[in-house]
Amino acid sequence: MENLMLAIQEYQDDTREGVKKLRLQFEKNVSAYEKELQRIEALSVYEKKYREKGYQFIGGIDEAGRGPLAGPVVAAAVILPVDCDILYLDDSKKLSEKKRNQLFAEINEKAVAVSVGIVDHDEIDRINILQATYVAMQEAVKGLPIKPDCLLVDAVTIPKINIIQEPIIKGDAKSISIAAASIIAKVTRDEIMLQYDQEYPGYGFAEHKGYGTQKHIHEILNYGLCKIHRRTFVKGII
Repeated sequence: MENLMLAIQEYQDDTREGVKKLRLQFEKNVSAYEKELQRIEALSVYEKKYREKGYQFIGGIDEAGRGPLAGPVVAAAVILPVDCDILYLDDSKKLSEKKRNQLFAEINEKAVAVSVGIVDHDEIDRINILQATYVAMQEAVKGLPIKPDCLLVDAVTIPKINIIQEPIIKGDAKSISIAAASIIAKVTRDEIMLQYDQEYPGYGFAEHKGYGTQKHIHEILNYGLCKIHRRTFVKGII
């Protein structure tokens, strides 16, 4: 970057239109890059707080799929390296599908550890969605190949986990570790729902991923329930 800046400065006084456009585009890209670095720095305050306390392996925990009418709830646990260089991490809901998929691959490549926990529709109906979410989170934490020193969790405190935890409201927008976990959980669940779309065609699972859209409700009224619908969630519909 420094060498490129020096090269651009050499053409600072060049009046050719093509050179001026290239210089302005480069300066715009540099400004956007620096702004993103600042955003990631601000998103790392919780991780820095715990590293200053001596904690090395800081796990971020988040889930996807608490609200849908069908399919599983998926939780992810991610431990990122110190000075993580993954840019554009954010709440998975704010990202495009293409960007989520790109970050999913990058997180899996660069993270110290990644794990997911999945609880299916039957278990959700049996123990309720909150308890099922806790179970998925517990499985995700236990599945990490490296035991975390502490956990940053989106909004909740996970029961039956003997590790220091900090619940953070809207944590996927405030912590890079939770943001990374939200992306892993979301992409993993979306892949599951794409597979279910092949198994149960006609319900539109590839499109709405099981959420209660008008189209989904219309298909339920037309075709009835399929195996993966959460019976406790659709009682008011049929």
